[in-house]
Amino acid sequence: MSLRISRRRISFALIIASTYALLTVLLGPFSYSWLQVRISEALTPLPYLFGVSAVLGLTLGVVIANVFSPIGLPDLVFGPTLTLLAAVLSWRLNFGRRSMACLYPVVVNAFGVSAYIAGFYGVPYKVGVLSIGGGEIIAVFLLRYPLLRAIERVEWSPDT
Repeated sequence: MSLRISRRRISFALIIASTYALLTVLLGPFSYSWLQVRISEALTPLPYLFGVSAVLGLTLGVVIANVFSPIGLPDLVFGPTLTLLAAVLSWRLNFGRRSMACLYPVVVNAFGVSAYIAGFYGVPYKVGVLSIGGGEIIAVFLLRYPLLRAIERVEWSPDT
């Protein structure tokens, strides 16, 4: 298996990364709290359609966005790690269903991000799970799933 990635795929990954980071930072009050709806999370099922370039783009986008996080190092380390996990699951373990690709980021972020956000903001872990999970569900139903359906209708690939 070759890990070579074309320039076009690298460019596509950088577009995803910059879009994620820009949306997160510009909508900061909604992006960096224990009660959050990251609009940029609408991009998280892209690995379902675009594979490794979307995985890399999302992970890099979270790194860049979390540089601006008030939580600091924990968000800079664990946020991208959790995004990488959710993105790989959405890419490799989706069972051919877009709903699975949309579900992994909800579950991984609800339980993972809450583990360190709850302590930083002084809220109980279960409250963090519900608030982060709720924000992810809002992103799924209002943005993520419709975005995925719209992209599927357009016959485009970073390889063409």
